[in-house]
Amino acid sequence: MPAHLINPRRSRAEVHELKARLRRGGLHTVCESARCPNLAECFGRPTATFMILGNRCTRGCGFCAVAAGAPLAVDEREPEAVAAAAAELGLRYVVVTSVTRDDLSDGGAGQFAATVRAIRSRLPGAKVEVLVPDFGGSAAALATVLAARPAVLNHNVETVPRLYARVRPQADYGRSLTLLARAAQGGGSRVKSGLMVGLGEDKGEVLGVLEDLRRAGCSVVTIGQYLQPRRDRLPVARYWAPEEYEELAAAGRALGLTVFAGPLVRSSYMAERVFEEGARSEERETRGE
Repeated sequence: MPAHLINPRRSRAEVHELKARLRRGGLHTVCESARCPNLAECFGRPTATFMILGNRCTRGCGFCAVAAGAPLAVDEREPEAVAAAAAELGLRYVVVTSVTRDDLSDGGAGQFAATVRAIRSRLPGAKVEVLVPDFGGSAAALATVLAARPAVLNHNVETVPRLYARVRPQADYGRSLTLLARAAQGGGSRVKSGLMVGLGEDKGEVLGVLEDLRRAGCSVVTIGQYLQPRRDRLPVARYWAPEEYEELAAAGRALGLTVFAGPLVRSSYMAERVFEEGARSEERETRGE
């Protein structure tokens, strides 16, 4: 449901209730930590993107509102707490992400896998999407996550390669593409990625990223407008017009991608709907339509 169609009074009550549920479980969400503009809409449904491994990141990306600093200790009870919250909310589609944990030997992959297994135990019919960091390029860490059989393996490239030094100084575009390609080769999980526009890229560069993602084996891509989440984060270079998102989506479809693009589209926004559309696209492709 578009945010402008939500009853504000009802939405506020449901948002507060969901926040209270999450706090009771000691849980974090990227919706809150990253200051997502769709928070009221998603919490009002109610659904949320769970953020495991604490709410302090070991990296300091120029676009992200998540706090950087000394990471929290890994909570062994967290996977079951996430599963319990998902069951309480009656979710059919659960999205799990994390802060980047370069301090951990496996980058947090074991916690991702344990969380997927816990959710599946509580909600056997639910699909789980994981939005993972790059694990420092570790193939073993990625294999740990894939072995838990998430329905979707999502990893965002975030921006065009030219802007990495400014936007994601501790990340590497090639490393992210390699992770996505390994996930695609591993089979069993649909591979998804996402990026922002409005950081200084041009259309040709974005189209180049779409081509790279398709070659890597991605089937679904999300594209949304970057919005400065805090004053100490990168400024918006420009706002893309609605018709430009439509052009990007059309270009992606021509490559064989399912593309969701729009100003407020975020990587885990309407994730269940995105999954279903991706499944329909794959069926059409299989039938040669």
